[in-house]
Amino acid sequence: MTASISPTPPEPLVLPDAGSAESWLRERSGSALARVEELAGELRTAPPGGALETLRVWDEVTLALRGTSGMASLLANVHPVEAVRTEAEATEMAAQRLSTALAQDGELYAAFAALDATGLDPLAQRFLAKILLDFRRAGVDRDDATRARLQQIDERLLELDQEFSRIARDDVRTVRVAPERLGGLPADFLESHPVENDGLVTITTDYPDALPVFDYARDARLRTDLRRAYLNRGYPAADPVLHEMFDLRHEYATTLGYPDWASYDAEVKMIGSGEAIPAFVDRIAEAAREPGERDLAILLERYRRDVPDADRVALADASYYRNLVFAELFDLDTQLVRTYFDFAKVRAGLLAVTGRLFGVRYDEVDVPVWHEDVASYDVVRLADGARLGRIHLDLHPREGKYKHAAQFDLAPGVAGKSVAEGVLVCNFSRHLMEHDHVVTLFHEFGHLVHHVLGGQGAWARFSGVATEWDFVEAPSQMLEEWAWDPAVLASFATDDAGDPIPAELVAKMRAAEEFGKGYLTQTQTMYAALSYWFHQERPADLTARMIELMERYGPFPYLEDTHFYASFGHLGGYSSAYYTYQWSLVIAKDLFGAFDPADLFATEVAGRYRDRVLAPGGSKDAADLVEDFLGRPFTFDAYADWLAR
Repeated sequence: MTASISPTPPEPLVLPDAGSAESWLRERSGSALARVEELAGELRTAPPGGALETLRVWDEVTLALRGTSGMASLLANVHPVEAVRTEAEATEMAAQRLSTALAQDGELYAAFAALDATGLDPLAQRFLAKILLDFRRAGVDRDDATRARLQQIDERLLELDQEFSRIARDDVRTVRVAPERLGGLPADFLESHPVENDGLVTITTDYPDALPVFDYARDARLRTDLRRAYLNRGYPAADPVLHEMFDLRHEYATTLGYPDWASYDAEVKMIGSGEAIPAFVDRIAEAAREPGERDLAILLERYRRDVPDADRVALADASYYRNLVFAELFDLDTQLVRTYFDFAKVRAGLLAVTGRLFGVRYDEVDVPVWHEDVASYDVVRLADGARLGRIHLDLHPREGKYKHAAQFDLAPGVAGKSVAEGVLVCNFSRHLMEHDHVVTLFHEFGHLVHHVLGGQGAWARFSGVATEWDFVEAPSQMLEEWAWDPAVLASFATDDAGDPIPAELVAKMRAAEEFGKGYLTQTQTMYAALSYWFHQERPADLTARMIELMERYGPFPYLEDTHFYASFGHLGGYSSAYYTYQWSLVIAKDLFGAFDPADLFATEVAGRYRDRVLAPGGSKDAADLVEDFLGRPFTFDAYADWLAR
């Protein structure tokens, strides 16, 4: 008898050095897309004998397309060489063009529609149903001219999305000030911003520069000038891009028979319908109204001590005065807080905390990457030493890099075929961090660990963060809670002397954080309303409509001559569905209720959460994943209780 030989486990990608990245990307993507066309041709002319075999071939197509698109999107947003970014955008376009062509292919659709699902397991049946839905949503049943127009729109929308991202990414503005105007800013900020030859200091709109100024600068004119520069990134270049984007999305949806883009987009989300979006936004706005008004009154009272005739707190002053309320009402010194959050310690603590929570460890690996700032780790399961995936952390700003915080896929994980690889792209200080940024880091890492833990299944279609898009933020929002726990923070947040952050200081931080949650939620509802109504109405004057929505939903008045939507990147990827952040938060608050605050690492509940919510990826509807974990459907109750406190 011949002994069976186990297949060789797949290896992570071997990335090129910076000098060969352009040719490497071209060759790798060309080979992958050629393989997709080959497989599609086989399905047309010589399909395999059974339904399961046909689905497996299509999943190979899915794996190749996802891997190519994810890799290209990442490099387009992070690579330091402009030529590589340009090549990556072209690669992403080629993958999208091919994907759309396949989804509109009548021969392929007929082959899948004719499959007999009898005997398929539930997951394979789910895959087949998703494939048929994809074909329909791409217009496969329309005439040739209509399909051609839909493909033209699809390609142009990707071009516009890339252009919108590029405009926001590359538009870094500066304010130059005399050093005496920097009073109130932390010592490490001053050290990293030396006086230049002309006697002035340059401050940019990148996060590590702008946010400390908003929080700490005593000079009101500096706060206003930098806030205005910050809110004008991308303007006016983004306006024609957004107008065309909104119009084309509307045309795409209505061509397929939907009343509007939001209805088309919501069909595959938990919310189910476009008309449910403004109803949900208004429900959140009403829940936030009373706590928002309560805290705004406190903020305004403090503001009037310096600006006696003010009716409302100015937008440019809101962060600064919130910190003053923290100090005076909660005895919280936020500059003292940040001395406990050295970046290197926070990064190490994040890995230790999430490793303990999810039963993994992170082994640092020395592999080729796109920039020297990037740190790479293999994710290894503690139970058996199996490598689950590889992660890359790219956490500091630089020219030409994505300006916000997000997780990018590098490769989807499929058992026996592909190692899950994800990249965390952020823009944090290299030195001391604000605690808000620590929370953001935990949040974004939640997406990364979801990508890896959910990348162990048999189907590329369901790998990683593949659930409905209005659920994907929930696991990350829940993970933020570990960045607030006193014992968790004490494990890595230490000052220069090595002393851990005191529990009483964390208690003050938590109490202060509760202040303002009502009006911060109002800000989120304003963003959600803007993303919906910009798509629904496609207003000729985006600024005028933005101002109206700020007055209706937002807690602060409009800052004259600003246009924040021009760099509001969620209008690209999230389109009309920014509501998802609050929808997900409703679920996150309910999920966290299953954990014991006295023992956030309890093995049973942490393992159950990992295995029932994260590991399945998109193999079940999100509502079912949550019910599997909670033992009941999720409710609004925990969110409402949190907001009302």
